This record gives sequence, C-alpha cells and structure tokens, in this order.
Amino acid sequence: MPADRHAHDHGPGADHVHPVNFDPTAAEPDRHRAEPSAGRAFRLGIGGPVGSGKTALTAALCRALGAELRLAVVTNDIYTTEDADFLRRAGVLAPDRIEAVRTGCCPHTAIRDDITANLDAVDQLEQRFPGLELVIIESGGDNLTAVFSRGLVDAQIFVVDVAGGDKVPRKGGPGVTTADLLVINKVDLAELVGADMAVMVADAHRMRGALPVITQSLTRTPDAPEVADWVRGRVARVAA
Repeated sequence: MPADRHAHDHGPGADHVHPVNFDPTAAEPDRHRAEPSAGRAFRLGIGGPVGSGKTALTAALCRALGAELRLAVVTNDIYTTEDADFLRRAGVLAPDRIEAVRTGCCPHTAIRDDITANLDAVDQLEQRFPGLELVIIESGGDNLTAVFSRGLVDAQIFVVDVAGGDKVPRKGGPGVTTADLLVINKVDLAELVGADMAVMVADAHRMRGALPVITQSLTRTPDAPEVADWVRGRVARVAA
C-alpha cells in the first residue's frame, strides 16, 4: 500500500465528521402503555446522569412534601442499595417507606424496558401504606437518553448539573428534551467549573421549547422549593 494512501483522510489536523440522521428528541419505543391514574398514587420519576444530584433532590422533596403528602420512594442501583441507605440515614422518611431495587443491569433497562421490578416495589409500598398520594421513583445514574416508561411513571424530572459543563443541555437526548421538567442542579458551582449559566439556561429552553426548566442549588435552598411547587401542582392536577 502506498505510504500516502488515505493521507487526505487521516492527515494531521483532519476533521472527521460522520453524519447520521439524528433527532435529539428521539427515544427508544416505549413498550408499555400508560396506566390509569385513578385510585393509586401519582408516580414521579427522577432520572439523570451519575452525580447530577438525583438522590439529593429526592431527599429534598421528601423533606418539603412529607408533612403534607402521603409519600414513599423507590430507588434504583445496579448492585447495591446505596441510594436507599442514604435516604434512610438522612431520616427524610420512615425507613419502611423506602424500597430499593437492585437492577443488576443498565438502569435504563429497569425504568423503561423491563419495568417489572419497579412496579413490584411500587405495589409493595401501596399495599403497605394504603392511600399513598405520591411515589417517587429514582433511577440509577444513566446518560442523556435515559427516560422512564409511561407505564411506570406519570411524570418525570431529568436532572443535570453544571459540573458537566454548560454544553450539556445543547447535547440534547430525550432526557433533556422530553422530560416533563428539566432541573439544572448545583448552580452555586458554576463559576468554579467555568460554566456559563446564561448559555446553559438559554440552550435548555431552546432544546425544550415550552417545557419548563428550573435552576437550583440545594446548598442554598435545601428543600428545593421551586421543584416542590411543581410536584405539588402535578399531584393536585391528578387529584382534582
């Protein structure tokens, strides 16, 4: 093979882009139908990448809403019960109101493809506590494509954080573009990590259209008041 063969393809400084047909809102087909909401708790999914603050937001919502709503939590981890243990240690709910699912696989699978284990955990909580009004289902950490099946949750929050950089919202993915609420977390760290919040928020709104975006710092507002108000509204809408 001549030494310069393909040099025009792989030479120094070459910029290789392999175009594909891509829809930033596209998600895998949902295999499960949405279940009727009458006579059961409102199910809220919380997803997002590893370290974005999903468990901390779950704890904050338990603190903010636990005195006014009958609620319980299901956590997802691949091998451990780490997130459930964190919530129990934090004392945000009675320990028996927290169920842990060990997925043994990609968290995406357990919240979208085979949702049986999570449905079983929700059923156990509803049998244990008749009259539950809200069940929060926290996903294990996953990527920007991880969204919940509508057969599992009635609404979903997707959490990203500024430590990933201000580019995260414009990367898209159905977690960012289709979740009922996008939360940009840890905004108190923006200056430390060089994230431009104006860019991040503008990109989030551009990618999401009319869907809401909330920015927050749980260091500054530990009970997540804006997100808690949004959840109150969703629960009240179903109960009305």
